[in-house]
Amino acid sequence: PNDPDMIGPEGMEKFCEDIGVEPENIVMLVLAWKMEAKQMGFFSKSEWLRGLSDLECDSIDKIRNKLDYLRSLLNEPVVFKNIYRYAYDFARDKDQRSMDIDTAKAMLQLLLGRLWSMYSLFHQFLEQSKYKVINKDQWCNVLEFSRTIKSDLSNYDEDGA
Repeated sequence: PNDPDMIGPEGMEKFCEDIGVEPENIVMLVLAWKMEAKQMGFFSKSEWLRGLSDLECDSIDKIRNKLDYLRSLLNEPVVFKNIYRYAYDFARDKDQRSMDIDTAKAMLQLLLGRLWSMYSLFHQFLEQSKYKVINKDQWCNVLEFSRTIKSDLSNYDEDGA
């Protein structure tokens, strides 16, 4: 729908072009988190204004100059965890309680692909599994697993909670 108070997918593409990043770049997820955007591919006027005000940006150049700062937030473990948890509700279909597995794989690749040495094995596991969706508890547990279990699985307890 053509809502004048909403930036939709076409506007998002133009915005990404203007700031010089691909729409699927992780910095766009961080920006959406900063704006407290509710739905992937859309910014409401209030989300947009809140986020840019918070970032002290009133021009494309100023946003471009904040990209490194936004990326750096991913290096702070507590902030990363907040962004990771945010990504679940942001990316799932709003009429579904769970996230479909293809969206989950894409978001996990974006968030953990470069950080987690076992990500490719986990992705393979998801590819071969019968799972059609992932719920929020599972989503959060993947992050904890990625942060606590050694790559040789020596500290993994199959019967652990």
